[in-house]
Amino acid sequence: QLQIVESGGGLAQPGGSLKLSCVVSGFTLDYYAMGWFRQAPGKEREGISCISSSGGDTNYADSVKGRFAISRDNAKNTVYLQMNNLKPEDTGVYYCAARGFDDCPVTLLGAYFGSWGQGTQVTVSS
Repeated sequence: QLQIVESGGGLAQPGGSLKLSCVVSGFTLDYYAMGWFRQAPGKEREGISCISSSGGDTNYADSVKGRFAISRDNAKNTVYLQMNNLKPEDTGVYYCAARGFDDCPVTLLGAYFGSWGQGTQVTVSS
C-alpha cells in the first residue's frame, strides 16, 4: 500500500526555520520525482518545489527561491524541505507528493503528481 507521510510542521517565528520530512512506503522512491506543495487558508494550492529521482534537478517557486531547499535520501525513502527565513505568508498546510516520472515538470502543477500525503501544518507568527 502506497503511503506518504509528512512531518516536521509546527509554529515558527518570522525569520525562523523548520525542516519538513516526507517518508514514503509501499514503493521505491528511487524512480520518482517528488514535490512539495502548500495551501494557505482561502487560497489555492501552490507548488513550491520539486526534486528529480536522482536529486540532480530541482526547481522552486519564486516565492520560496533562495529560502527553501529540497533534498532527498533514497536509501531512507525520505524527502526533505528545509525552510529558512520563514515569513508569515509561508503559513499553510504543506503536502508532499509523488510524480509517476523521474523528472520534474516545468510547471509545478498538482495535476502532474499522482500520490499525496495528508499534509503537515506550518504556522509562521510572532
